[in-house]
Amino acid sequence: MIRHIVAFKFNPEVPQTDREAFLEMLLGLPSKISEIVDFEAGFDVVRSARAFDLALVSSYADLAALDRYAKHEHHLPVIERAKELCQQVVSVDYEF
Repeated sequence: MIRHIVAFKFNPEVPQTDREAFLEMLLGLPSKISEIVDFEAGFDVVRSARAFDLALVSSYADLAALDRYAKHEHHLPVIERAKELCQQVVSVDYEF
């Protein structure tokens, strides 16, 4: 299994409504992409100086499934929207 973790740091001027709409985009992915085994996402609640604003944690059967997810037609608009809204996006993928 592969765990995929992504953290998003929004540009400061991005309004809360756009942040919430982006989270809804993320939460809609599992119903559209069969490669997703497990998926959760949410806003940071601690808001420390080093914290990112939003994170997602998802699981895939293997690297091939993660690659199909990454290139999926419903995932690509999320990537583009993140580029518009975020100053930084970081990720890590590991086997478990």
